[in-house]
Amino acid sequence: MKPQDEFGEKNLDVRRVTRVVAGGKRFRFRATIVVGNKRGRVGIGTAKGVDVASAVAKAKALAKKCLVSVSIKEGTIAHDVEGKFSSAVVFIKPASRGHGLVAGGAVRAVLSLAGISDATAKILSRTTNKLTNAMAALEALKKLKA
Repeated sequence: MKPQDEFGEKNLDVRRVTRVVAGGKRFRFRATIVVGNKRGRVGIGTAKGVDVASAVAKAKALAKKCLVSVSIKEGTIAHDVEGKFSSAVVFIKPASRGHGLVAGGAVRAVLSLAGISDATAKILSRTTNKLTNAMAALEALKKLKA
């Protein structure tokens, strides 16, 4: 029996990518995975594979390699923080106990797997790309002071 893994995972995105060669098109899959232990450690991994299962496995292994520690105080963050990655801009602010996690899409996945249960987040940019929004949320969490 395998030991129980302490990390939870959320599949953000699976895309089919194409490489054009002389004989036609070669299809592969790109997976974006968020992993976290809900106690202050979270990471994002992106990988490509011949099939979806191999892409997801590679992305999960990569996400575990690049974990970020987040300081959480009573289920929320200490102060307002803003993060930017590529064209994505995300604003996260703390909330009182019992308020809940008010965030959308990829930002919600990152915050919940980090263990933040009370916070408000807003995607300030126009991009709908889940990968860049998740990376912007991770950049914002990196800016937190203990």
